[in-house]
Amino acid sequence: MTDSGPKENRKLIGTNGGAGKLCIHGQSSLHSSSRTYAQPSFTLTTTAPTFPEMVFCSVSAGCLGGALGNPADVVNVRMQNDGSLPLAQRRHYRNAVDGLMRIVREEGVKSLGRGLVPNMNRAVLMTCSQLVSYDVSKDMLIKKAGWGEGMPTHFGASLLAGLVATTVCSPIDVIKTRIMNSTEARSAVSIFLTTVRSEGPTALFKGWTPAFLRLGPHTIVTFIALEQFKKWHAIMEEKRVAKLMGQI
Repeated sequence: MTDSGPKENRKLIGTNGGAGKLCIHGQSSLHSSSRTYAQPSFTLTTTAPTFPEMVFCSVSAGCLGGALGNPADVVNVRMQNDGSLPLAQRRHYRNAVDGLMRIVREEGVKSLGRGLVPNMNRAVLMTCSQLVSYDVSKDMLIKKAGWGEGMPTHFGASLLAGLVATTVCSPIDVIKTRIMNSTEARSAVSIFLTTVRSEGPTALFKGWTPAFLRLGPHTIVTFIALEQFKKWHAIMEEKRVAKLMGQI
């Protein structure tokens, strides 16, 4: 048995952190006395998600996460604000489970959905603002500031992303907290208008500093870890493809 067919044509298109394309085209024929076996051509392609795909995924994840976490968020907000209420109005939840059970028993299941829309909007704004601002900041630091790809760039871009996300989400946080802490059913629009009229627009940014002290480190750790995982994934993918090419 001899190999008289054309050799495979392997082509590697440059990669950038695992986001490039790897294409392998191979075709060979094995001839025997009575039969010919052909190995078909194939292509392996790895590409980064497009911007619309990232937005769609972040919006979907934000909506789902905000909806599922809303009951726990209601209890969390009430427990945190319980100490600021008059003694007669304090709820004295023993723990999160006790809080959930008492809310259902005393106010009904629907009370667990208070602030659902603002919470979902916040989750959507959070994920979108973080992703968009991080990508824009990273691109700016690399192309305009000449920092290059590396840890300093990832840290700077994630820090800017944390600033943007905190500012964008602050008004939603204020409205959401006031809805969840209230014992009356009030809409987000009503809370927004009342707050602006009685306290001014700056009231929508109350708690910005502690919010950034919480969200800033979270954003930095998230994106630095993400970049490292992408780097490790690219290395593993290159090893896998190299092994696959060696078997052709």
